[in-house]
Amino acid sequence: MLIDTHSHLNFNAFKDDYEEVILRSLAEGVSMINVGSQYDTSKKAIDIASVSEDGVWASVGLHPIHAGRTRPDIDEAEKKETELENNEAGGFDYDKYKDLARSIKVVAIGETGLDYWYKPKTKRKFEEFLSKQKEIFLKQLDLANELNLPVILHCRMAHNDLFGIIEDKIKKQNHNLTGVIHCFTGSWEQAEKYLELGFYIGLNGIIFKLNLDEIISKIPLEKILVETDCPYLTPPQASGRNEPIFVKYVSEKIAELKKISFDEVSEKTTENAKKLFRL
Repeated sequence: MLIDTHSHLNFNAFKDDYEEVILRSLAEGVSMINVGSQYDTSKKAIDIASVSEDGVWASVGLHPIHAGRTRPDIDEAEKKETELENNEAGGFDYDKYKDLARSIKVVAIGETGLDYWYKPKTKRKFEEFLSKQKEIFLKQLDLANELNLPVILHCRMAHNDLFGIIEDKIKKQNHNLTGVIHCFTGSWEQAEKYLELGFYIGLNGIIFKLNLDEIISKIPLEKILVETDCPYLTPPQASGRNEPIFVKYVSEKIAELKKISFDEVSEKTTENAKKLFRL
């Protein structure tokens, strides 16, 4: 058994066949958490989980690239990346997401976090861009703390700021925060900091694109979660659209690097997911 802890069957790439993908995945022993990145896709994740068999859960959140977007030149790139139609540039509606998160199918808040990949060109716009992302990120951390749910964190080119924020919430504000750093691409030193705060490290098909071998070998197996981020980051052993069943290739790579069996990786990462998300 494996649990794909970060899938997006709630995205447009699966709008015509997500039911078949779910059945195919469950038949192969792969469960999944569909992760929201805006209100509509968060609601869709819950709707999918609510009518599916056991083994399908949801997470709700507002992705940082939708936190106060105002630049028309990046709208198309962002829309292509997430296949979303609506722009929640007005901010994060705490109460609306709180209502969604009360579903028994919701196991986490996210994906949320910080993403500094798309940078406005002027200093003023860049400062506004950073401020809005941080404001919305903080609100989602507060929601996770209030509802006692783990967080699924997205971080791109922003590890120092993201770590500083969650460290402050945990150590200075006594928030009961835990969660996973999704699609980890940082350094070993950065991974160590997250691990010291009790966070898990999420690994997916990016490990076939970047050389993270040494880092993966150092991360304790009991702190690793496996994921696909489907429909993106398809492992080279597959082709086309990524799917939850391809999480097995990520697990095989981890087993190879750690010189242990696939079954051991499967068993432990599944145990980790059940523990973090209380499945």
